[in-house]
Amino acid sequence: MNSIRQVPSRVKSRRTETILGAEREHFEKQQLSSISKAINSTETPLKEKHARRIILGTHREKGAYTFWSYAVGLPLPSSAIVSWKFCHVLHKIMRDGHRNTLQDCMRHYSSIAETGLLWTNTRDRHGYGQLVCLYSKLLCTKMEFHTKHSEIPASLEASDEVLERTAGTDINNVFQLTVEVFDYMDAELRLAEAVLRQLNMSIAISTLTSGQCKLAPLIQVIQDCSHLYHYTVKLLFKLHACLPADTLQGHRERFHEQFHSLKTFLNKARDMIYFKRLIQIPRLPDSPPNFLRASALAEHVKPMVVIPDEEELEEQEEDEPEPLIDVSEAQPSMASQPQGDIFDQAFGPPSDGFDDRDLQIEHLKREIELLKAELEKIKGEAQRYITQLKSQINSLETELEEQRAQKQRTLVENEQLRMELEAIRRRNTEHESMQTNFVEAEKRSQATELRYNKLKEKHAELVANHAELLRKSADTVKMLSVTQQTQEEIERTKQQLAFQVERVRQESDMKFEEQRFDMDKLRRELEEKNAEIHKVKSLLQTSEKAGEQLNSSMAALKTEKDRLTQSISKKDADLSSLMKEAHLKEYSLQQERDRTIKELGELQGKLKEKLSHEDQLQQKLLDEQFALLQATVTEAENIIQDAVATLDDPLHINSSSSPDYLISRAEATLNSIDKLQVGHSEYVKRMRDAGSLVRALTKFSHLTADTIISGSATAHMAHTDDADRLTEHCKTCATQSLQYLRNLKSKASLKGADPTSIQAAVQKILRIGQDLRPKGIDVGKEELGDVVDKEMAATSAAIEEAVRRIDVSRKGTKLILNSCTDLMKAIRLLVLASTDLQKEIVESGRGAASVREFYARNSRWTEGLISASKAVGWGATQMVDSADKVVLHTGKYEELIVCSHEIAASTAQLVAASKVKADRGSKKLGVLQHASRNVNEMAANVVASTKTGQDQIVDKGTMDFSGMSLIKLKKEEMESQVKVLELETMLENERLHLGGLRKKHYEIAGVPLEELAQDNGLRASPHVTAAPSSPKPSKPTLMKKPALAQKPNIPPKSTVTFSFLFFKCCTLFHLLSSI
Repeated sequence: MNSIRQVPSRVKSRRTETILGAEREHFEKQQLSSISKAINSTETPLKEKHARRIILGTHREKGAYTFWSYAVGLPLPSSAIVSWKFCHVLHKIMRDGHRNTLQDCMRHYSSIAETGLLWTNTRDRHGYGQLVCLYSKLLCTKMEFHTKHSEIPASLEASDEVLERTAGTDINNVFQLTVEVFDYMDAELRLAEAVLRQLNMSIAISTLTSGQCKLAPLIQVIQDCSHLYHYTVKLLFKLHACLPADTLQGHRERFHEQFHSLKTFLNKARDMIYFKRLIQIPRLPDSPPNFLRASALAEHVKPMVVIPDEEELEEQEEDEPEPLIDVSEAQPSMASQPQGDIFDQAFGPPSDGFDDRDLQIEHLKREIELLKAELEKIKGEAQRYITQLKSQINSLETELEEQRAQKQRTLVENEQLRMELEAIRRRNTEHESMQTNFVEAEKRSQATELRYNKLKEKHAELVANHAELLRKSADTVKMLSVTQQTQEEIERTKQQLAFQVERVRQESDMKFEEQRFDMDKLRRELEEKNAEIHKVKSLLQTSEKAGEQLNSSMAALKTEKDRLTQSISKKDADLSSLMKEAHLKEYSLQQERDRTIKELGELQGKLKEKLSHEDQLQQKLLDEQFALLQATVTEAENIIQDAVATLDDPLHINSSSSPDYLISRAEATLNSIDKLQVGHSEYVKRMRDAGSLVRALTKFSHLTADTIISGSATAHMAHTDDADRLTEHCKTCATQSLQYLRNLKSKASLKGADPTSIQAAVQKILRIGQDLRPKGIDVGKEELGDVVDKEMAATSAAIEEAVRRIDVSRKGTKLILNSCTDLMKAIRLLVLASTDLQKEIVESGRGAASVREFYARNSRWTEGLISASKAVGWGATQMVDSADKVVLHTGKYEELIVCSHEIAASTAQLVAASKVKADRGSKKLGVLQHASRNVNEMAANVVASTKTGQDQIVDKGTMDFSGMSLIKLKKEEMESQVKVLELETMLENERLHLGGLRKKHYEIAGVPLEELAQDNGLRASPHVTAAPSSPKPSKPTLMKKPALAQKPNIPPKSTVTFSFLFFKCCTLFHLLSSI
């Protein structure tokens, strides 16, 4: 007998090739069958088993060559349904097929795009044409995206590390990748919206095969959109961490549109019966993530799409798929071939003998059966292992997401701590630098004082030397010149005595004016009292008239009483007749009463039932009221907790607020606490109506949160100590508020809840806000109008007095006094024009309000006007004093020049203060500007005449050096050079000193004194106070200028205060006047 081992190798290789060819042919037939069943013109959904066979074929041949070899012959241009199913199958192949499938699909990119263009304008009766166009665009976008970013698979199942690696560190690449993901998501959502737009949302459509055919591809769309949404959130948070928020405004708007579209699509799909058995659709949050807050990334949860495994089992039970390699059929078919087989013909056994090949065949069959059973067992175990591994993978992914969220929160907390540490270090460095600067400034001031003392001593020596030289020269002068000098001194002494007498007379006149003013005031009060007496007399007369009217009405009432008595007698007669009728009706009513008692008993039973039902309803209403109160308390806790979280938010550090706004919020909060106490007491008494308590709680929570946030923002602009105290009180207020709200949650602690601690904390915040409020002049807002009038009157009086004094002193140096007189007259006209313009501004701007209310409402402008008027009055007084000294030869010409410059600057300040509120077309404004220009011209004339008089006094005679030798001339030259250098050094030091004084002047004018003293560790100078409002003239020293009205320190946007702008104008005018 022959055996298989005796078969030649040539025959074995031929049989192997035959088996492989048959296997390949069977595979191609199976693929063709699956493709033809999956892609046909029947309007039914794609069966999962056909798609699974096609996908397994791509994994077997490691590509989609076989699929495309059959797909190119499909009638795509002629049938929209075939094109729709083709796109669906291609989408599944790219998602779940072999990784080389994408490369094979890219070779047919143009064919897919042409199919979409073909169905763009073509209409079919089923409505698939437009859907095929959108689906082809989606597939083209998908292929382009995954070809460009090969690290991300077509199924989009990539970890966050892969996404980070794909985005890279270049922010431009991250920006471009975000735009591409947006385009990808738009293509997915457009397809989904088009499908849902064509379908009716009723249950019948989603259960029909025609509707399911259109809905089937949306499963892959949901899977893609869940991953794309997660990628978009990650990339946008990364962009916001590197770029400013304004740059990404377009990205945020586009994401919000996609978020709402995706949420609407998922909600609609979740309601359809078709999707409930095929896919578990995730839920998106109620609101999109807040990309402006970095900590919001920790709150993001990746949406997970779950495909139930039970569906696959049902599909397998419904139709068992054929194996890709059917070995059990190939071998028996080869063994059971007919007698014409070439193997049996060549090496067949004898017809009458026994062949051991049959035994081997039977043995092989039994082994195959055993192997099949073992294979099935292995498949079952493998399936269980796969299920277990999937569950483990899901749990591990959940844990991984939690760890990532924890990591993100930790990073955010570390960043916050690092920022706080840097802020503390920065504050310490600034504090040390401020201390160092303070010590250096103190040293410089001491050195300056020492130099000043030395210069003073040197000046005294020079004066002594000069006096000695004058005495020596006086000895050589003739007796006539001595006599003339004696006469001049006598004349000068007479002038001084006359001046002093005049000054005493002026002071007595001023005191008389004050006494007359007091008398006028008392006279006005007396007139007011007389007017009140007249009013009382008129009231007495009206009361007497009313008494006479009452007497007349009493007489009328008496007559009416008589008439009523007569009518009563008639009524008594009628009553007796009615009593008889009442007795008759009483019997009938008795019978009716008995019947009513029975009915009443029945009604009482019903009433008891109704009362019990009402008690139940009342109890239910109380429970609902308490539940409403608990919901309100919970919402109030959330609002206050959000406010507390804002205190630690890094984005909140740049915010700022004014103390006035904080005070308004704190006062409103205190009012809401009072209302809250009233509502709480009412609810505790009756425990029925919680409406007032709920309303009070709502208002209280919002105002308290606003106060906490405003307090924190105000603390950013305050000093360190005040900021720390304010922040601490804000946190205490939040803690006490949350404790009070927790007490309101339970009925046991509801009655004992007391907001007194909250009220105390808010009052502390209010006091700090009032301390931080910028300090103005030492008058209230209601007194500003009186102060303005008094200051303008005082300025006018000072200028009138200055003009009169100049006229009296005119007998001296006429040129200088004439120019000073002209200047005083010009200033007087300026003040009158300013007063007229001020009245016009008040009358046009106050409306129905009073003058005081107008000044109080415009307090800053009023303070600036007061400051300007004080400066003008002070300048005029100072000019007169300086002119007196010059005339009496006890002053310096330079003082007149400086006073002229100061008057010009004060005039510019007054004009600017008046121009702020005036209309552009006001004639009185033009008059004021003309008067200002006239003052500037007169000031220039004063400077010119002063310099002329100074030039006349200076001795410009030639010096005689003829009697000096060469050595003595050289010595005098060296001494002169030393003096020149000393004087230049003194000039430079004085200029620096002047610059420092002006700088300090601007600082004091723009910042409150108390705040400046706290910053520098110095006390405010006692002479820097508000100028008195009395019209009594005073004589301040040259450098003792009245303090300007202080302005509040307004944070960011405009840190330059009103007075600082005035002084900048003054400085500019100084420079122009000097030129």
